[in-house]
Amino acid sequence: MPEEFTIVTDWARLYGIWGKGPDPLTYLGVDDTLPHITAPQASYGMILSGVKFDSGKVRTTISLSSDKDSGRILLGYSPRTSRYLTVGLGGGEGEAYDLSEFAPGIGWLRLAGSGQSSDLEIQRPYPVEVRLDGQRIRLQVDGIKVIDHILREPLSREQVGLFAWGIGPVGFGPVEISSDAPSAFVVTEFTGQFNELYEDVIQPVCAELGVAAYRVSDIYRPGVILQDIIQGLTESHVVIVEITPPNPNVFYELGYSHALHKPTILLADREATTLPFDLSGYRVIFYDNTIRGKGSVEADLRQHLAAILGE
Repeated sequence: MPEEFTIVTDWARLYGIWGKGPDPLTYLGVDDTLPHITAPQASYGMILSGVKFDSGKVRTTISLSSDKDSGRILLGYSPRTSRYLTVGLGGGEGEAYDLSEFAPGIGWLRLAGSGQSSDLEIQRPYPVEVRLDGQRIRLQVDGIKVIDHILREPLSREQVGLFAWGIGPVGFGPVEISSDAPSAFVVTEFTGQFNELYEDVIQPVCAELGVAAYRVSDIYRPGVILQDIIQGLTESHVVIVEITPPNPNVFYELGYSHALHKPTILLADREATTLPFDLSGYRVIFYDNTIRGKGSVEADLRQHLAAILGE
């Protein structure tokens, strides 16, 4: 089934001069007539849409006027925190392709880059596509993957925009977005009680909320299982872990999830669980392994998932 892309049509200018009328996505330089413009602001432009995004693809075309210019897709912009990522053409260290984060109070953090900006063709419209799966972000230019990076923490579901650096003009084509449904990676033992919990409670509740739940046993491809587990933990939006038995593999995956700062939901059988000291401070959904207990754990899991997806 072909992917469905939506063209972004509404934009708000934050910084810099941008084209008007039928060509609003061309950065033309800095509006130095504004009283609040200062030297640090005098070399970049930012335009913002109202579309929120945290998984799927964003694509456009970008053309630069010199090897000193930069044109990037902006992700995760929050008016509350002003934190965001930019990924695309032109880097602050002379690289052709760049992934950077702006953190208020800290400044710019370069996350990944490749190539040399001097090799980019001036005035050529480059097809650029960003793919985001959980904390894995990939940049393709001309259909070639040039950046593949794991973010240190999940990107908030916030607004998509465009970012330009330099004198300009920097041209952007129509911005198209294809969003994926959120996913939940489920970690349990593969035995009777926990298979039933997964099939009868976790999967139906996730499906009800539009979340694709899966375990490593649902992945059918050749390769190393540990790599599939790490990929599932990295590319999911939320991790659900059943911690009743003290299983080393389960706790390894839980620790990896915490290291990624991933939203994690813990489940445990009320009658059969003694929490380790390291987990005693975490919220746990305790359930009774009975017919009556099924409704309670469903309701609690539904509330936790809804709260995470609503952030």
